[in-house]
Amino acid sequence: MSWPVDELKLERVRALMGDRGLDALVCRAPDNVLYLTSYWCMKGYDYVVFPRVGEPTLIVIEPQEADARRTGWVADVRTFRGYDPDDPRPPVARAVDRVRDVLRERDLTGRIGIERSTASQAADRMVGEPTIPSADWFDALTDIAREVVDGQPLLTEARTIKTAQEIERMRIANELAALAMEHVAERIRPGMRESEVAALWEGHVHEVGVGYQGRVEMARGFSLVWSGSGIATFTATRDRPIVADEPTLLEIWVCADGYWSDLTKNLCPGTLAPRYVELLDELLAVYRAAIGHLRPGADMAELDRLIRSAIADAGYPGQPSHPVAHGVGARAHEPPWPHQAGSGTIEAGMVLAIEPGVYWPGGGGLRIEDNFLVTAAGAEQLCRYPDDFR
Repeated sequence: MSWPVDELKLERVRALMGDRGLDALVCRAPDNVLYLTSYWCMKGYDYVVFPRVGEPTLIVIEPQEADARRTGWVADVRTFRGYDPDDPRPPVARAVDRVRDVLRERDLTGRIGIERSTASQAADRMVGEPTIPSADWFDALTDIAREVVDGQPLLTEARTIKTAQEIERMRIANELAALAMEHVAERIRPGMRESEVAALWEGHVHEVGVGYQGRVEMARGFSLVWSGSGIATFTATRDRPIVADEPTLLEIWVCADGYWSDLTKNLCPGTLAPRYVELLDELLAVYRAAIGHLRPGADMAELDRLIRSAIADAGYPGQPSHPVAHGVGARAHEPPWPHQAGSGTIEAGMVLAIEPGVYWPGGGGLRIEDNFLVTAAGAEQLCRYPDDFR
């Protein structure tokens, strides 16, 4: 699947580069490479040299050249060997050699931005084993460029506001999540194992998502599934049985050609127990208030305060232990990170995951979560699967 060049996105990046006096960005995090080139790398060894003036150069491992040319926006694609009989270094070292060659060849020797402060990155397309830079990389261009600075803040600022194409790609990820939820809802039964439900959901994302409507090349689902008293946070899916008349919570992510959805949806085989009905009503009220706050110009810190104070008023002070809002895009968790001690304003074009949750001592509880596009008219929910699961 090839997407047309997202000129609006690239113009924004180049304008920010101009403001900061950057001659080029050199990026290796898979989500930044995707953002700038539309190429989702296979193994995480690849680089893009993105100049403020002129066309970018994409540097990819040899077997990926055809994929990079077919799916990416970059005409200048250079390759490096994954294995070289005369060079015992890891492949990424040869990729850095190509970066240095390109910078010299194109006279990009002024002020260069690299990803010095990237705290997390998306996985590559092959396996959940992100490749990360070594200390050598941070010094690899100092003898070529006049100055090497941190380019990540620029990329973070650019990525916070989504273009129409990015939103379209995220809608696809959200639709695949909804289709898989419907698939599981038809099949879930008390006594099944949590891991069975997780496999049903993840498998359907992959089955339906690859080739979806001729618009998706690769789609994968990732899940955490807990049922009844097993509902918690930051714990793994286990082999516990699905409980009748209590929620089964699915914390779910879909990545479709590098763009993500991040959701929490619930199912209940049977009739929801009264204590959960009460908790669901309380959380839905908190949720609706948070959604109402998602308007351009609204205070970012107030979003966090609003959600947490409303949960405390419902009788659960200090809940939840995890962030209740964050950005989504070319990563499942990316800036902005609304925090009561932080700053900033909500802007049109942001996509935020909103996720209030309450977890009872000893197990059980609820979380609801969806992705919301901020528009001039308010917030638009991106996944059609309902949050009220009664």
